[in-house]
Amino acid sequence: MPLSRRALRAAERAARLEAELNGTDAEPAGPATAADRAAPTGRADTPAPLAARAGSAASAASPEPATPSGSPEDPATGTRGAGTDRLTATAGARPTSGASPASAGPARSGDSPASAGSADEPPPASRAGRNLPAAIGVGLGLGAVLVASLFIRKEAFVVLAVVVCAIALWELERALRTRDIRLPYLPLVVGTVGMLVSAYQAGIEALLVAFLLTAGGVFVWRVLDGGGGDALRDATAGIFAAAYIPFLAGFLMIMLSADDGQWRVLMFVALVVANDTGGYIAGVLFGRHPMAPSVSPKKSWEGAAGSVVLAALVGVGFAIFAIDATWWAGLAIGVVAVAGATMGDLSESMLKRDLGVKDMGKILPGHGGILDRVDSILICSPVVFALLLVVAPA
Repeated sequence: MPLSRRALRAAERAARLEAELNGTDAEPAGPATAADRAAPTGRADTPAPLAARAGSAASAASPEPATPSGSPEDPATGTRGAGTDRLTATAGARPTSGASPASAGPARSGDSPASAGSADEPPPASRAGRNLPAAIGVGLGLGAVLVASLFIRKEAFVVLAVVVCAIALWELERALRTRDIRLPYLPLVVGTVGMLVSAYQAGIEALLVAFLLTAGGVFVWRVLDGGGGDALRDATAGIFAAAYIPFLAGFLMIMLSADDGQWRVLMFVALVVANDTGGYIAGVLFGRHPMAPSVSPKKSWEGAAGSVVLAALVGVGFAIFAIDATWWAGLAIGVVAVAGATMGDLSESMLKRDLGVKDMGKILPGHGGILDRVDSILICSPVVFALLLVVAPA
């Protein structure tokens, strides 16, 4: 029985696909060849199994879209695209390459593109940048302890200063460990006691002698613990720590030793607090122009202006009513205190950036560490001390 024209075309396609799949260069079978192959069976649909196998292989390898589910039967093979049905279902079930699980589902009504897949992200931090109630509470508590130590007995303030410097040295030691630097902590604490007590009892000459003895003790202690390049590096860092914290704090002890020393120290601390408070309020409300964005991004020139205004008012008030000085002396002290406190704050910010830490500690909620609170006091104390010797000698 002669084959129908449709069956012959199907046979041609099957032979061509078989040749392509086998990687041969054989010419596709013509009508006579297909007829010769079909003749022994006497059936027109004999090439159907070959066409079905070739069609299945082509469906798996071809980049063309698969036949949708429920497509009509192939006239040549008499079969549905079962393999293509599975391919279509699989393609529909798998997400597009690179799509995240959060973006697979539709976004809810009202969601922005940024929030469609990030519903659990924390809200952005407030412009204040800190826990304000905790900061105020801790600040008031520290102020109460400071005033009590000053006016109950001056020696109590010396003890308080020793404790604060020891904690600040401990925080600095922990921060320097991020660079594999080990401070000789014990000789530093002993030297801190010596420097602060010497400054309070005998003045600046005794402070200098105590600092030199502390520096020598730190160096010898570290060398005896092990020599080499690490010892030199650690000893150098220890001498820096002795100069940065207890030596600079010693100028507060010299101010305290005057007859009205408690008022001078209280004025100095009030000026530093006014610098921080005025700068904080003005910076939050009006800050637009960064002062040193690479060192302290939150510090602005508008904040510095607020610091100058509030510190000048505090300085004038203390000069007139507390230390018996002229108003212009108080104004000058206020402006100089802002300059010194700002330099101290920026210096510690540079140190923290170099060490890769945000805060030196977490002992004070809303403030960070002890060193984060006294950084302005340390650099500012010799500046205010020197100016007081000129405009308001004891």
